[in-house]
Amino acid sequence: MRPLTDDTPKPLLRIGGQTLIERHIHALAQAGFTELVINHAHLGEQIVAALGDGNAYGVEIRYSAETPPALETGGGIFNALPLLGDDPFLVLNADIWTDFPLTELPRQIEGLAHLVLVDNPEHHPEGDFSLSAGQVSQRGPAMLTFGGIGVYSPELFSACTAGAFPLAPLLRQAMDENRVSGEHYQGSWFDIGTAERLEAVNRVVINMQ
Repeated sequence: MRPLTDDTPKPLLRIGGQTLIERHIHALAQAGFTELVINHAHLGEQIVAALGDGNAYGVEIRYSAETPPALETGGGIFNALPLLGDDPFLVLNADIWTDFPLTELPRQIEGLAHLVLVDNPEHHPEGDFSLSAGQVSQRGPAMLTFGGIGVYSPELFSACTAGAFPLAPLLRQAMDENRVSGEHYQGSWFDIGTAERLEAVNRVVINMQ
């Protein structure tokens, strides 16, 4: 995302006149989520300054700061666990734009994770995981892309220790144990991974408004 993210953290980039993270917060509040934890690293102080305690959005926001080096997705979630409690929790990537109905996510899960999968975008044609009868597996005849929306049990991280580590290996191990459920969302979803995609999605979203 450089040079856009040289001076601005990715969650504060704008699409359709609204920052990515503000859109997520509004969607979460409308879905009934009132306690949010925001994990931040690069230029994270700007996020704290922009959002504050969440009162303006009708939610309570607490922050989990990553101190260098970056902790990756798994390490970042593990670092935030003391703020997340003992029940399953939703993790929503800040660098996506979607109209996924968050109210339909399960608040309780039988396994270790529940993932939202989407059709493979042009920049990721091979997909990530396969979905069959509500269960997610590493491989299958029809591969889909992980949409950056997941509900996780704290138990998923029970064998982890502090530090940087990716999330995907934990999910793959849980899949091999048939402990990852999922769903296929076919509505609007965009991965904001490059400046070019940000510009393209901005054009799409403005036309939708």
